[in-house]
Amino acid sequence: MISLTDSQKIGMGLTGFGVVFLFFGMMLFFDKALLAIGNVLFVSGLSFVIGLERTFRFFFQRHKAKATGFFLGGVFVVLIGWPIVGVVLEIYGFFLLFRGFFPVAVGFIRRVPVLGSLLSLPGISALVDKIGESNAMV
Repeated sequence: MISLTDSQKIGMGLTGFGVVFLFFGMMLFFDKALLAIGNVLFVSGLSFVIGLERTFRFFFQRHKAKATGFFLGGVFVVLIGWPIVGVVLEIYGFFLLFRGFFPVAVGFIRRVPVLGSLLSLPGISALVDKIGESNAMV
């Protein structure tokens, strides 16, 4: 069992609420206020979970400059009031930032009993294989 510090527990809650606010912001036709709150909660929650120094080191590595620019630029664009453009920038930046993690996640999901069989369906398996074969380093 993994033990979490109090700040990590707070971070998990903030990150979870951030994802919920982002989801509802997109479901409610890109509501600016919900998306802005979701962005702030998500980024602050990530900082609480892994720490400020590690968050800073993760986002501001030289080889991740483009991805960080798109992700944080998207957050800024949402905050100034252009939610659709901001979310598109954020999603692109998110995929660039975490592309090295996707093969690990796909491998894990394939071992889950129900989800693994869903990922082996004909239409889905080609897409999942494409995502899972990415060998980009994080």
